[in-house]
Amino acid sequence: MEKKTYVADVDRGVYDIINTEDHRFVSDKGLTEDIIREISREKKEPEWMMNFRLESLEIYKKKPLPTWGADLSELDVENIVHYVRPNTDMQTSWDDVPEDIKNTFERLGIPEAERKSLAGVGAQYDSEVVYHSIRKELVDLGVIYTDMDTAIKEYEHLIKPYFMKLITNRDHKFSALHGAVWSGGSFVYVPEGVEVEFPLQSYFRLNAKGAGQFEHTLIIVEKNAKLHFIEGCSAPKYSVQNLHAGAVELFVKEGATLRYSTIENWSRNMYNLNTKRSVVEKNGKIEWVSGSFGSKVSMLYPMSILKGEGASSEFTGITFASKGQYLDTGTKVVHAASNTSSVINSKSISKDGGHAFYRGLLKVAKGAKNVKSMVNCESLMLDNRSKSDTVPIIDIQGDLVDIGHEAKIGRISDETIFYLMSRGISEAEAKAMIVRGFVEPITKELPLEYAVELNQLINLELEGTIG
Repeated sequence: MEKKTYVADVDRGVYDIINTEDHRFVSDKGLTEDIIREISREKKEPEWMMNFRLESLEIYKKKPLPTWGADLSELDVENIVHYVRPNTDMQTSWDDVPEDIKNTFERLGIPEAERKSLAGVGAQYDSEVVYHSIRKELVDLGVIYTDMDTAIKEYEHLIKPYFMKLITNRDHKFSALHGAVWSGGSFVYVPEGVEVEFPLQSYFRLNAKGAGQFEHTLIIVEKNAKLHFIEGCSAPKYSVQNLHAGAVELFVKEGATLRYSTIENWSRNMYNLNTKRSVVEKNGKIEWVSGSFGSKVSMLYPMSILKGEGASSEFTGITFASKGQYLDTGTKVVHAASNTSSVINSKSISKDGGHAFYRGLLKVAKGAKNVKSMVNCESLMLDNRSKSDTVPIIDIQGDLVDIGHEAKIGRISDETIFYLMSRGISEAEAKAMIVRGFVEPITKELPLEYAVELNQLINLELEGTIG
């Protein structure tokens, strides 16, 4: 029997359009050794990957659910379908993608964005990538951008030294689950000195009811190279549980720069338990830009390990929690070397009884000197039914550090609303203007098309329910 879950009644437009399910293969519900072997056989994987999956399954069985943060007691993993192969192979032309799937991505604006401003696109539908493409000039420069299933077969020499080495199957219960059932995702390799002028984007769409999505993204940016990678996620609304437990491993080498932008718009029956981690070498830089919307529960804390001297990290994030949502998000930065720096700007909005929780860790390792970091957390509550918590943990074990921290939690000012209304602006639009101004530091960090999408998502959240 499918487990029902509470879903708030919000009209999300194109994001809630459901396609008739058409699958080539669907695994049984739950997690058994036979199911794992069947998934690996279906994907025609090398033996080392099947063995890794089976090892991860055993670890998963022994790991407890997290007892801190969001309440996961209602999550029924045994009732989730962990692998759904759509009825198509991966294509390199949108004309060859099945009409219903192509129309889904057209509505989401992916092909149009590719034509206008992207150097390459990957599109995943349920458990498999259905479309992948990269500009020829990047291929000529040695850039690799393909789906992970292709990568482990064609670029095994690059994959094996990195795959689940930064995020391991022993980190926590859901990294072990990911190791057992991962499918899809993208692999990017940027050679030394190559600057990718336009962004690459992978978009993950989960259409199947009661299923999980477990994509794996692995990016290697070599010495003095540069890349902007954009990740988009969405799913339609169901009354049963869906689960997202992907993994993102980012390797930023000496002098390299990687910007990783995410706009997540999961439906409110989704448990979003994603893990993202980067390691940055000498004078390298990682930039995270994150917009988190939707889902019943989120637990997501992108992590930067500043391993080399002069490495730096910037995190800019916005979370919007509405009715029936508990979004427990934040970031982690480990200053493992001297002369490293980080900046964290986190903003959260809660309304209509939603709960936004910022959970952060800033750690300076023993022996690390001349470390600089600035943490700024701001929370905006739109009514007296909503909740906002901020728990920043700062662990300093080194000397000669310069750490700053600011936190603000408040409600929309009645005086500001009154002033705007006195200028002929409606109350709803006045509040929307304040919210858009609050998130402006995030939208300005995104390419134009995605800044527009972020504002559209905010408008969806505000329509008809604010006040």
